[in-house]
Amino acid sequence: MKKVLALVLIAAGTTFAASVTGVITDSSCAKGDHKAMNMGNDAECTKACVNVHGAEYVLWDGKTTYTLSDQKTPEQFAAKRVTVTGSIDQKTNAIKVDSIVAAK
Repeated sequence: MKKVLALVLIAAGTTFAASVTGVITDSSCAKGDHKAMNMGNDAECTKACVNVHGAEYVLWDGKTTYTLSDQKTPEQFAAKRVTVTGSIDQKTNAIKVDSIVAAK
């Protein structure tokens, strides 16, 4: 029983609620550098990488790239600075998105 409880406590500690501010980009150009792709401006490149080349929308905060559970809402914020609120898994840097809003 102690082993099971310890595993539950360890697993619970890797996910927490938070808000992260950064730029919506794509997993192909994860750090927001779209110049090499030569596909137009940053927003156009981000959308093309997702819709045509199979990349995913991600959040880049300047240090860490976060995968996003919501892959529909980020399209309207492509290449824009936003605040994403949700549950973050520290081990995988994945955010289970509750909301995405333009950053102030």
